[in-house]
Amino acid sequence: MRAVVVDSPGGPQALRVAQVPEPEPGPGQLLLDVAAAGVNRADLLQRAGQYPSPPGAPPWPGLEVAGTVAAVGPPATTHDGAPLAGASPQVGDRVAALLAGGGYADRVVVDATHVLPVPAHASLVDAAGLPEAVATLWSNMRAAHLAPGETVLVHGGSGGVGSVAVQVLHALGHRVVATAGGAERCARVAALGADVVVDHRAQDVREVVQGATEGRGVDVVLDVLGGRALGDNVRLLAEGGRLVVIGLQQGARGELDLPALMARRGSVIATTLRDRPAAQKTQIVQDVREHVWPLVLDGRVRPVVQERLPLAEAARAHELLERGDVFGKVLLLP
Repeated sequence: MRAVVVDSPGGPQALRVAQVPEPEPGPGQLLLDVAAAGVNRADLLQRAGQYPSPPGAPPWPGLEVAGTVAAVGPPATTHDGAPLAGASPQVGDRVAALLAGGGYADRVVVDATHVLPVPAHASLVDAAGLPEAVATLWSNMRAAHLAPGETVLVHGGSGGVGSVAVQVLHALGHRVVATAGGAERCARVAALGADVVVDHRAQDVREVVQGATEGRGVDVVLDVLGGRALGDNVRLLAEGGRLVVIGLQQGARGELDLPALMARRGSVIATTLRDRPAAQKTQIVQDVREHVWPLVLDGRVRPVVQERLPLAEAARAHELLERGDVFGKVLLLP
């Protein structure tokens, strides 16, 4: 089968299509014919040699796909040979899948408990833009103990995670403040359900947030910036607020204003998703299936896709993300 491989770390041109052995599903796994793979910033880091695949995952990029079940592996069993309970998709089922790697390919193998159903009325291709975003959002909102009615600031509301986060949080009844760059992108984020959108290119984020919350600040910041934004984000928190760091677009290191954090009785939470143990991912996907996926099934949350490119144009997909031109997701189609 074909896959987009990286022979040596480098820029987008380091990506190339190559023939690789087709995977075989093991116990409790599914083999999927890939309809599309989502492109994420983590893939850019992997291509550059900064985010290697975890043990057991294919060495090529791709953290999410959607496709059709082509084969089902033998049932997973406990240590005493009893079959494990869990999801049991069948050949021909349409699913979206969360992966540890290897999505840029014709076929992938995935744990059967790491997939979500794609209904007949939905686009199977576009569903590839959801698994990583919804799992990242939900696991981090759980970590932040988000309570009903709280206000959330979503940095990068036009991004792959942000565009989904705005929709989900709005649908669940939270007040959503989001940032985006430029008037057009801000208008599109508002149309997704954000109550307040800050143009970070033309407005002072702290000033707008303080005005929108009557000086209180926000309960949770979902932050893709990291690094240099650390201090500013702490000052945006309300009393008891939580800063949740999920990205490092402004660097891996920053200065933390401890007195400001202490005055707010706040906390800083930082997580990753890719390298979590399989059992944790199973629990996250189960939570998503229960609490978030119904919003997808009834159309209140939808994938936001800017480009659908052939697998051979993976380099162009990475270039688009690096330039910051993408609203939502870019997908690769085998």
